[in-house]
Amino acid sequence: MSSKDWIEKDFYAVLGVDKAASADDVKKAYRKVARESHPDHNPGDPKAEERFKAASEAYNVLSDSGRRREYDEMRSLFGSGAFRRNARGGGQPGGMPFDVSDMFGGAGGGDRRFGGAGFQDLFSSIFSGGQAGGQAAPRGPARGRDVETEVALDFGDAVRGVTLPLTLRAPGVCDTCHGNGAKPGTQPRTCPVCHGAGVTTRDQGSFSFSEPCRNCQGVGTVVEEKCPECHGSGGVTKTRTMNVRFPAGVADGQRIRLAGRGEPGERGGPAGDLFVHVKVRPDELFGRTGDDLTLSVPVTFAEAVLGTDLRVPTLDGAVTLRVPPGTPSGRVLRARGKGVVRRDGQAGDLLVTLDVVVPARLSDEARTALESFAEQTPPAAREHLDARVRRVS
Repeated sequence: MSSKDWIEKDFYAVLGVDKAASADDVKKAYRKVARESHPDHNPGDPKAEERFKAASEAYNVLSDSGRRREYDEMRSLFGSGAFRRNARGGGQPGGMPFDVSDMFGGAGGGDRRFGGAGFQDLFSSIFSGGQAGGQAAPRGPARGRDVETEVALDFGDAVRGVTLPLTLRAPGVCDTCHGNGAKPGTQPRTCPVCHGAGVTTRDQGSFSFSEPCRNCQGVGTVVEEKCPECHGSGGVTKTRTMNVRFPAGVADGQRIRLAGRGEPGERGGPAGDLFVHVKVRPDELFGRTGDDLTLSVPVTFAEAVLGTDLRVPTLDGAVTLRVPPGTPSGRVLRARGKGVVRRDGQAGDLLVTLDVVVPARLSDEARTALESFAEQTPPAAREHLDARVRRVS
């Protein structure tokens, strides 16, 4: 993506968010647009496919804090469509008939705010990919867009780690031309206009600027005989399957990046990245807090009073925990090392919460025994509560 694209395209409008939107707001907006316009949900709709590509392009910039800051600064400095041709054919900002070099101390004098570089150098560096002095940097084939998908994992697989086949219907490298866009038996040739640089430089009075070559669309090569499968683009939409390794301990909502597994670049350019959003299905027994697993275990009143040994499950077996006599409801017992294994090889714990169960019904024998027990048991320590009751009564 060229700097000129940044100036001309309003990525905030593409995603439907305000310029002050947070990173979470940008992500939510992108995912909404991506779901609505995804090619799988809109087969044969070229407009939906364009919206999907535009949203991916916008998110690729706005989701990266550094690139977003550069984008905002460039848009603030030049504005959308800041350099338009005026009625006299000039290339001055906004079509206004004045010499922009005067704003920066003249064409050759430089300006201390820009490190002593003249406006010509500044403008050239913006539109030539960062090189000053009007020298256009070779562009070459553009990098492919990033691709996002979502995967649901079972709770146990997320904790232990798992390798799963992931099937995507997304742009991929054309198998016929292997990505170069040319008919089999032919090769792209160097663009005769830009001589392979991908950009052309034009002089506009006191300054010059570079823009993507119109003859080769900034790629640097020209395909004379296009591939019959991809029609010269080097990529086709197809179904592909890859094995993806999800590391042990992956959490719900985590985003995994697979470098170079996204959309292929145009005519053999570098591929984008694949981002996999993980959704973890809840388990019927276990919960999770960080690297610790949680489990609730019911115990009887007698077990809590007299103490007992509990046999409880873990994700890879079972352990025995000792419940000491006089344990209150809500007490948490810890089984060390039975939680989520971290990257350093250490593991979290299994936290077992005891829940004393009060029976709703009792047999006559149980009621008699409990009444006898109550007569022999000292009352609960409620003196501080009784004192408050007496004061307010």
